[in-house]
Amino acid sequence: MYVNPAAREWTTTPVAGVTEFHESLPGYAPTRLVDVPALADELGVGRVFVKEESSRFGLPAFKVLGAAYAVSRALSALLGDGDHALPLRLLADGNATLIAATDGNHGRAVAHLARLIGLPARIFVPDSLTAAAKAGIASEGAQIVGLPLEYDDVVMAARDAASAAGALLIQDTAWPGYTQIPQWIVDGYSTLFTEADTQLAAAGTPAPDLIAVPIGVGSLAQAAVRHYRAKSADPLGSIILGVEPTHAPAIITSLQAGRLTSVPTHPTIMTGLNCGTPSHGAWPDLLSGLDAATTVTDQQVATAVHDLESVGIDAGPCGAATLAATRTALPNLTLPPTATVLLLSTEARSANPL
Repeated sequence: MYVNPAAREWTTTPVAGVTEFHESLPGYAPTRLVDVPALADELGVGRVFVKEESSRFGLPAFKVLGAAYAVSRALSALLGDGDHALPLRLLADGNATLIAATDGNHGRAVAHLARLIGLPARIFVPDSLTAAAKAGIASEGAQIVGLPLEYDDVVMAARDAASAAGALLIQDTAWPGYTQIPQWIVDGYSTLFTEADTQLAAAGTPAPDLIAVPIGVGSLAQAAVRHYRAKSADPLGSIILGVEPTHAPAIITSLQAGRLTSVPTHPTIMTGLNCGTPSHGAWPDLLSGLDAATTVTDQQVATAVHDLESVGIDAGPCGAATLAATRTALPNLTLPPTATVLLLSTEARSANPL
């Protein structure tokens, strides 16, 4: 467990116009926010809501929010409009190939966008990726490049391939010299939190007292920090809790060390969180604005998957990790008995079967 008592005194700049971009896309609809009284009773809080990202633009994960916005911004820049995300119908360009590395959902989202626009896509994956995830990527018509490597090394292979081919790398992690597209991906995730604000207000609930968010390379957690720290410094504001697998604790290791640190990883059912190196773009915001972080085991997460299923929520292991983390972290956090807890369930079970 890691806790930063100063996080809620830090502020950042909000991003604007992203939700309007997503609302312009065919098939847009907010994902549902589920009120789960049984979990509130179990956790001893006022209300628990789950933001269920099991069907976003027809895909079984939230990742398409970032991919759509980043692909649009990147292709718009190639067409000479670097300040806007042009509509997808204006972006077809037979000279562009999209390349990405993935441990599942991000690659499928990039492949999906390529298919919608009519562009070729090559998606690099570790050989250990589940058959279901590979099938999902293949269903979008992308070429899959499987490599007998850990995820971090697959990312570097995709980077090198894009450079050699003059292709457009759409990657959701940043490193020195590659920051703009990952930041557009983070910006794209902001729509999830804007939706949640509106839905919580409709349920008669103010801003959540605790938000639990899965951490892979840190991009979604960065989006959460930028959203909830963009309003004002408030020592009584929302607590942002990040969760990682015990087998891939890159962020919590970095936070405890006070510097960005890579860690070795091991197999986990939380495939989408099995990342050994934090994003350079996410790291400064997480260091300053993330209140707490914890790790969870595969068994804790498997239990959470089934518990969410029992209350009608479709959550894969990465999504259910937020429930597992909240269960373990609450004794170390100070919340009033009337607190509202928001759990981000980032994928459907079909995206990453147990």
